[in-house]
Amino acid sequence: MDDADERALVEHGYDALSYHYRADDAGDGQYAPWLAALHRRLPAAAAVLDLGCGCGVPVARFLAAAGHQVTGVDISSVQVERARRLVPTGTFLRADATRVDLPPGSFDAIICLYALIHLPLPEQPRLIGRIATWLRPGGWLLATVGDSAWTGTEDNWLGGPAAMWWSQADASTYRTWLREAGLLVTAEEFVPEGTSGHTLFWARRPPA
Repeated sequence: MDDADERALVEHGYDALSYHYRADDAGDGQYAPWLAALHRRLPAAAAVLDLGCGCGVPVARFLAAAGHQVTGVDISSVQVERARRLVPTGTFLRADATRVDLPPGSFDAIICLYALIHLPLPEQPRLIGRIATWLRPGGWLLATVGDSAWTGTEDNWLGGPAAMWWSQADASTYRTWLREAGLLVTAEEFVPEGTSGHTLFWARRPPA
């Protein structure tokens, strides 16, 4: 499978499985403490990028309700259409995260939850490098990534009619990529899921 096939599998998967993944009225769930902690770090009416925003629930919904200016990016047209409906004050772009063109120094925070791991592995450190440029000095990155290295596909994901694909490095590799991008890793934690899990990173662009 080449990069185009992998991207298409993710795009079509989320188009088909959008409602299997998250309902319109889903709660904040495990995201709640992460979002509250981010909100405490942000200035009023901060500019925040939700990279891999899905349907806008819960991240963009929470941030918009807190008075922040939210931009969301997702590869799935179904997810973006839902986000525009569910978070009408946000701005949502249907785009590949590795190819979207955003101005440097334009965001106080960037959130990328369970999204990097849907990208081809060689693209991930390059995207982390671009994320660092999109942040303003002192800006925050909150990201969930792999804990252990794995690449694979799951058919009938979430019991739905489509497959899903992932590719991830281990936590140590992501830590290195964040530092190579010039970001300061301030905290990390293991987020269990089933018999494995992910790593949550807090990283910051150094203040000017």
